[in-house]
Amino acid sequence: MTNSMADIAGQAAAMLVIGSNTTEQHPVFGTMIRRAVRTRGVKVVVADPRKIDLVEFAVLHLQHQPGTDVPLINGLMNIILEKGWEDQAFIAERTEGFVEFKAVVEQYTPERVAEITGVPVEQLYQAAEILATNKPMAVMWAMGITQHIVGVNNVMDLANLQMLLGNMGVPGGGVNPLRGQNNVQGACDMGGLPNVYPGYQAVTGEEARQKFEAAWGAPMSAKVGLTVTEMIPGAADDKVKALYILGENPVMSDPHAAHTRHCLEACEFVLLQDLFPTETLAYADVILPGVSFAEKSGTFTNTERRVQMVHQAIEPLGEARQDWRITAELAQQILKEGDRQVTGGAYAGWQYDHPAQIMAEIAALTPSYSGVSHERLDRGAQLQWPVKGADHPGTPILHVGQFARGKGKFMPIEHVPPAELPDEEYPMLLNTGRVLYHWHGGEMTRRARGLMEIYGQALVEVNPDDADRMGLNGHQRVRVTSRRGSIEAEALVTDRVPPGTVFANFHFPEASANELTIAALDPVAKIPEYKICAVKVEPV
Repeated sequence: MTNSMADIAGQAAAMLVIGSNTTEQHPVFGTMIRRAVRTRGVKVVVADPRKIDLVEFAVLHLQHQPGTDVPLINGLMNIILEKGWEDQAFIAERTEGFVEFKAVVEQYTPERVAEITGVPVEQLYQAAEILATNKPMAVMWAMGITQHIVGVNNVMDLANLQMLLGNMGVPGGGVNPLRGQNNVQGACDMGGLPNVYPGYQAVTGEEARQKFEAAWGAPMSAKVGLTVTEMIPGAADDKVKALYILGENPVMSDPHAAHTRHCLEACEFVLLQDLFPTETLAYADVILPGVSFAEKSGTFTNTERRVQMVHQAIEPLGEARQDWRITAELAQQILKEGDRQVTGGAYAGWQYDHPAQIMAEIAALTPSYSGVSHERLDRGAQLQWPVKGADHPGTPILHVGQFARGKGKFMPIEHVPPAELPDEEYPMLLNTGRVLYHWHGGEMTRRARGLMEIYGQALVEVNPDDADRMGLNGHQRVRVTSRRGSIEAEALVTDRVPPGTVFANFHFPEASANELTIAALDPVAKIPEYKICAVKVEPV
């Protein structure tokens, strides 16, 4: 997020929430948004194919067809340009590429956009006026924007919108992706991506590579690695020989689950480190018991770039170990057994006694974390990266006065249809996501008795019109089938989903939506198109 949650809730005059079921998936921030609507009269526009709960607090709901985010955003910007609502001073002083961008946007007339998205022309004009004339305006999104073959394009187009309106680098504005899990931001910051070292320092950059070689006392490859959506198929293609899976359950969370199981079965060696025996355990050669948040000390970095200290509350149970200790000892054993040498390096050899030492190493090698330490956090410092030194207060708002690259670059973005659309054999669209009472693959929440009493089985949301056509009575089970698999679950008849669309979650192994989803990937980010595939739905 370029801005903080408190800043947006306290300063924004308007909000565009697109592809984010905020009140269910980020309930703390969702509560802050609802409070801002009630107490300050903030105007919220929700763009979502489903009638999510936040719609009740919105002045307008744009219920566009799944997979039509770019046409919708381009159409709003077309109207903004038509009405002269763009921030001309911001565009002239802080951006480049406007002419080429404008030439593309002008092709997305309200009439064309209404035909593609299903959103009436009058609603497009209404939304454009709300977002353009109430400043500052903040944009928030989540996986409903990114989990597409055009996820990167979707994000770039939302950045286009905010630059067009001059809402970057200001309180109450910005582009604000809401992270899907509690330390996704921190994992990415620490180099949990195949193309960067910690702090988003490119592995292909000579200066960064030399710095880490000197620090770690070993040669570093300049080759970009694989994403998880490339590793798993790589195991079946004999390109990946071993997998170390830590705190992840790909059998539940990866697309096209049958193929995922095949890939894990084909992998020569699978090491699983987790809290509980998950569905992936059946494919593991070795399992190592990790620890929960309550059993370890360290930091999480949340969705707003805020680094937060966590202190161990209880001793690890049974044979469980601190995750960093397990990883460090594995690395030491590999060095020993392979007779591999590290040459010098201030941080070579994986010799740690406390997580504070790891944070000190992070600060030394990662410019955006250079001023972060356990000591500062324990004194109550509220630090959002970049934190450029020991006395630096952190950066609550990014891109104030200037973008990191200098000038912001407008990107001309064209509409690309989803990889798989309905046809005669599979006439409906499947949309997937999570529900309030469960989390991801459900490894923890399905073990909570109270949550299971509220939401104890998989449900498939079906529109009443479709339910009548299929002869459902509101309680009957349905079979949902795609080209990759089939699930059976109870139908929840609701107008939350539009006609022609069904919604399913992936919390329950007996009826996971990922048995159906397609493994088509965004060409840049390699994220799967979880949110759209073609299915047929039949009563059981």
